[in-house]
Amino acid sequence: MPQVIFLPHETICPEGAVIEAEQGESICDVALRNDIEIEHACEKSCACTTCHVIVREGYDSLEEPDELEEDLLDKAWGLEPESRLSCQALVTDQDLVVEIPKYTINQVSERH
Repeated sequence: MPQVIFLPHETICPEGAVIEAEQGESICDVALRNDIEIEHACEKSCACTTCHVIVREGYDSLEEPDELEEDLLDKAWGLEPESRLSCQALVTDQDLVVEIPKYTINQVSERH
């Protein structure tokens, strides 16, 4: 099984995490299934940028983002060439190393 390795994030995942994932599962779903409360204001419908992540390793194993995702990513805070919306990036047969950016453009956190 492929693994998704989440790098430490100060508030969401301070220790980092190594999680086994199913092929075809989104990075966002992998995180949420393992109590990593990544923002997802649009409920994973590819309508915002709050679930933006940077795929530090394994980016080339992912399918190319479609035009809608690319347009949304242009609005993401801290955009990098390996940026993806975690709700759209589906795990393949290769391990991924993922960084959750420090900030989102979300005005209000979904966590209460």
